[in-house]
Amino acid sequence: MPQHAPDVVDISRETEATKKLDRLDQKITEEFGLRCLLARRMLERGVRFVQLYCGDTNGWDGHADMEGNHSKLCAQSDLPVAGLLKDLKSRGLLDSTLVIWGGEFGRMPMSEGANGRDHNPHGFSMWVAEGGVKGGQAIGFTDAVGLRAESEKAHVHDIHATILHLLGLDHTRLTFRRNGRNERLTDVAGNVIRKALA
Repeated sequence: MPQHAPDVVDISRETEATKKLDRLDQKITEEFGLRCLLARRMLERGVRFVQLYCGDTNGWDGHADMEGNHSKLCAQSDLPVAGLLKDLKSRGLLDSTLVIWGGEFGRMPMSEGANGRDHNPHGFSMWVAEGGVKGGQAIGFTDAVGLRAESEKAHVHDIHATILHLLGLDHTRLTFRRNGRNERLTDVAGNVIRKALA
């Protein structure tokens, strides 16, 4: 790691076009854009799992001032993420890279306090791209107000089973015995979401 890390973080040889694609030229997107650029550089060098965060310690946890909070974070992240996807595609890396965008919860459609929203574990969105995923589709929908999933529901265990499948792992074979109970990441549940597969 100490031998290779300096090369990964040295972006001095990146072109101005690439830096602009990752939005390093704008104050609001500069920090997260750099994270996206470094993610691509890690993937190029064979790093198998890269996790990016956008936001400070409270991040997307919009219990107060959700509109202001989320508007700021979307402004910081939307263009750099689009740049990262374009950058990966132009280098032939996107088809073999599974990109997952999500969070811990959705937000309730009703207010919490004056201007916040509480966690919503009953219906929330995430997106995935490439890495064996069939694009151009939405799977599952919430009710009219966005409170509860209504159609094509997927449990977090199903999402984990699908991610593991896309990584070439059968989640049912990752079972181990602990305290007299079979356990695994998908909690002895979960089904691969076949509709999501290319």
